[in-house]
Amino acid sequence: MAGLTVSLVALPLALGFGVTSGAGAASGIATAVIAGLIAAILGGSEFQVSGPTGAMTVILIPIIAKWGTSALFLLGLMAGVIIIAMGLARLGRFVEKVPWSVMEGFTLGIAFIIALQQVPLVLDVSRGDGENPVAIAVSTVVSAMASPLHVAAIAIVLTTLAIKIVWSLLRRRFHALVWVPASAVAIVTVSLAVFVFGIDTSVIGALPAGDVFNWGTPIPDINFGELILPAISIALLGAVESLMAARVADAMANHDRPAEHARHRSNAELIGQGLATIGSAFAGGMPATGAIARTAVNVHAGARTRFASAIHALVLLVLVFGLAPLVSAIPLAVLAGVLLGTSWRIANPTSIREALQTTWSNRVVYVVTAVSVLFIDLIWGLVIGVVVYVLLEMVRRARSKPSKKV
Repeated sequence: MAGLTVSLVALPLALGFGVTSGAGAASGIATAVIAGLIAAILGGSEFQVSGPTGAMTVILIPIIAKWGTSALFLLGLMAGVIIIAMGLARLGRFVEKVPWSVMEGFTLGIAFIIALQQVPLVLDVSRGDGENPVAIAVSTVVSAMASPLHVAAIAIVLTTLAIKIVWSLLRRRFHALVWVPASAVAIVTVSLAVFVFGIDTSVIGALPAGDVFNWGTPIPDINFGELILPAISIALLGAVESLMAARVADAMANHDRPAEHARHRSNAELIGQGLATIGSAFAGGMPATGAIARTAVNVHAGARTRFASAIHALVLLVLVFGLAPLVSAIPLAVLAGVLLGTSWRIANPTSIREALQTTWSNRVVYVVTAVSVLFIDLIWGLVIGVVVYVLLEMVRRARSKPSKKV
């Protein structure tokens, strides 16, 4: 039941992240199925659910814009090998020592970026130009103002969000509804309304079952050296996000079921995620990581072994091959609404308040990391956050040392 529940949550997210990244809906599904299955079987966590994520999408957008989707094959292979090497070198314990204040700021920055990435889908226009998500969003809005407003797309997004909110409230009141995710209800309801009323809006488009997995992708004519830095960035993000998701899963499992003492194996998890990214690359998918939101759903739905994560991937496979024509008719604006809701959950206002009510040094690290991620880069944002944390810790320890009396 946990695997079935997660698959219903994962389907719209896989489609949304695939479309947003520029790789396409089929690539997002291939990533969720292939990488999700490999990581579930070979990873080091009993609860981890892997697939395309918002953080990885942030890195992939400029890469795909520059080299196209053909670069994903080489990047997946290179990043996967790097992640496996990190696991074999037993570097997992070092990655897991990233301070929580840095990770909270990192997560907040990602939430803002995911929301900004939906601006073109909300306005039903082409993506604008720019060097970072903020500049791209502003450019998109400016260009959209020069043409008639697509009211239908905006209405679809607002309706999707409204249904998600109402259904979430109903689930709190009627516990029998807890097994039906709000995203799935919103997608089915709004897509059906768009079809019945003949609303003119952009949709995912043809998604024949046979094209979901693009096996035998030819090696692109790209300078290998140019992909080294992007591959390293993808590998670092994949390692950090996966181990963070595994840590969160252990904490939630131990909270819900204290007697189990869940503990993932960090280096085995890295090896599993590396193999998952390589497998995804061969299937025409994107680099994958552990997904915190889907992993959380898995734990709360009652998962106790990695079998739940494997079932999630297999159910997705059945859904796509059985419902491909219906999936192709989903409006892009609906996916934008789903991902806007996802960004809100990732940001989590409660977590923001808690982060801003801690010590002044943690507040500084939190804000600096989030701003750096938003305006500079994911990996650099993480690095800057860690450096600021270390410097402030040195200052704090220096002040706390008792002065020697002469």
